[in-house]
Amino acid sequence: MTKIPVGISSCLLGHEVRYDGAHKYHSYIERTLGQYFEFRAFCPEVEAGLGIPRPCVQLRETAPGVIRCVGVKDHGFDVTERLEQASAKQADWLAELCGYILKKDSPSCGMERVKVYKNDIPARCGTGIFAGFIQRRFPYLPIEEEGRLGDPALRENFIQRVFVLRRWRELTEAGLGVHALMSFHSRHKLIAMSHDQNQARALGRLVADANAANLTEIADAYLAALMACLKVVATRGNHVNVLQHIQGYLKQKLDSDAKQELVETIEAYRTGLLPLIVPLTLLKHHFRREPDPFIDQSFYLSPHPAELALLNAI
Repeated sequence: MTKIPVGISSCLLGHEVRYDGAHKYHSYIERTLGQYFEFRAFCPEVEAGLGIPRPCVQLRETAPGVIRCVGVKDHGFDVTERLEQASAKQADWLAELCGYILKKDSPSCGMERVKVYKNDIPARCGTGIFAGFIQRRFPYLPIEEEGRLGDPALRENFIQRVFVLRRWRELTEAGLGVHALMSFHSRHKLIAMSHDQNQARALGRLVADANAANLTEIADAYLAALMACLKVVATRGNHVNVLQHIQGYLKQKLDSDAKQELVETIEAYRTGLLPLIVPLTLLKHHFRREPDPFIDQSFYLSPHPAELALLNAI
């Protein structure tokens, strides 16, 4: 398959672009995710002309509610506008991405909890200048920090959203129609349910209102609502509800022993004795023998390449 375009902070790929001329190479990102993602490396501080090496900068509250990016040693060295202008110039290629991986704690790239200094006292309440631009301009874009990718649930959540957005891009490139939108939602309905049942139902109502006259408006609203729903990390309880829902498609097709095995496997997942991959694998085994059109076309049982082993630890 063609690799998925994903932006990334240059230092995470080993580029020596940090303020001290060093890098923050992340092997999992480059070696594992790099098999599926085509990375577009970018450093806003270098793009802003700050040089390598360069003075270290930080976020400071210079007035109530006013956050500036200034030098650590020289607070008069204010690079806020330079970073904002450099960020705005990237809008065209950013619009083509299906995700972005940012460097944590960076005053330019940090997604959240970046230190903001007020009277020389830091509070972890800020967002990097470039990261903030991406969030405002592309609110549906999956964004994650490299540090959070160490959490199995957050890692799976981010990568799942990247693959969903990629499929949406393929849908729109092929030509979006009412039927195609309904089919897309049907294939992602169970995934949405595992994240937030109420938002999943709202997505269904939104799609049901689509017609030729309002298709563009509905599609835009659907994408925003879908990505907001998927940003909610799926819970074990919601997964159990979806697994039991899928189990219902087999109730007339399995003998009593197979039914009991499936019930016990789902219960073992609910109590944390088994990872999600186990009931999913058992369900796939049964549906290979007893195919169902809805389940066959759903992405829930195989949301991303099995080789990533993302479901083995959640």
